[in-house]
Amino acid sequence: MTAWLIRRFVRNNENVEDSNVRTAYGTLGSVVGVLVNLLLAGAKCLMGFLSGSLAMMADAANNLSDAAGSVVALITVRLAHKPVDAEHPFGHGRMEYLGSLAVGALIVCMGVTLLRDGISAILHPTAPQVNWVVMAVLAISILGKLWLYGFYRKLGSRTQNGTLLAAAKDSLGDVLATSAVLVSMLCCLFFGWKIDGWIGLLVSVIVLKAGWEVCRDTLDSLLGGRPDPEKIQELRELLLSREGIMGIHDLVLHDYGPGRCFASVHAEVDADGDILEIHELIDDAEREIGEKMKMPICIHMDPIVTSDENVQRVRQQISDFVCRIDPALSIHDFRMVPGDGHTNLIFDCVLPAGYTGRDTLMSALNAFALSLDERYRLVVQFDTDYT
Repeated sequence: MTAWLIRRFVRNNENVEDSNVRTAYGTLGSVVGVLVNLLLAGAKCLMGFLSGSLAMMADAANNLSDAAGSVVALITVRLAHKPVDAEHPFGHGRMEYLGSLAVGALIVCMGVTLLRDGISAILHPTAPQVNWVVMAVLAISILGKLWLYGFYRKLGSRTQNGTLLAAAKDSLGDVLATSAVLVSMLCCLFFGWKIDGWIGLLVSVIVLKAGWEVCRDTLDSLLGGRPDPEKIQELRELLLSREGIMGIHDLVLHDYGPGRCFASVHAEVDADGDILEIHELIDDAEREIGEKMKMPICIHMDPIVTSDENVQRVRQQISDFVCRIDPALSIHDFRMVPGDGHTNLIFDCVLPAGYTGRDTLMSALNAFALSLDERYRLVVQFDTDYT
């Protein structure tokens, strides 16, 4: 079914880097989500009214909120597709993140409502009227939500659409929630246990957990969370495979929404090389790597001295010492500037995000430099590793 829907409604569906294709995927996922959730909500609401089951009504309300979330997703997908304009030179891609956040907020609000109703039902328990028609509706709902989970996940994974992936996570939670309602019905039918309120409470916890996870993951993207490690690794390998690039540092991925990343990096090149040849090398790397990874990349040239053996030796000593302190640390842009009374060792030291031992590190570096030569003085610029 999923493959047929994709073929039927998404033209050129393999080209997921194309913004029109991404929008078509998002529109398809949202529309199908609205239709399926409205159908399930209507069926459960009717069965819940006939049986008097609070847990069933709670599950129906949950499906109704999912339908509302799909409407929000549809709106944000269309807004994210808006072209670049004067006020938004990087496009509107982050609207997808806002859509994910809105879906998460809807899920949390519904969870709070279900929690309140569940507590009320525990305090004032009633036995629902159970029949096989009601349980058949629940079983069909579980199967429908399982399909919707796979549907959302396939579309979201293909396009890296956070809103669809959030909906997939919510659908999986719904499977568990509806299964819990079915269990409460069976317990009432065979044992006479009035656990409808407790099951409603369990459903609310599942819904709240799903909503919290969606909001947390989306906020990470909006606030500048860690970029995709696989994308970082691929970019490193492509850069270091280029002849003439001796090393890289200060690599940053700028995220303006799914499929809208920009990269910047410093590439170390031979200071004694021909500047025009190196410039051509960097231009070729920017163009070819950018085309391969489907994102613009800006490469800054950093010349390093390779012909002075003393500079190379001291650089290696400092680098090895830094790595012994912490393997996550590194140095770059190393220079030696001799003077009348002392020699400045100038370099950048890269620290992991959140590193707290800078003062201790600086003291250790000063002591180590003096142990190499009493004339050495350090001039250190501390950088943050954004990957």
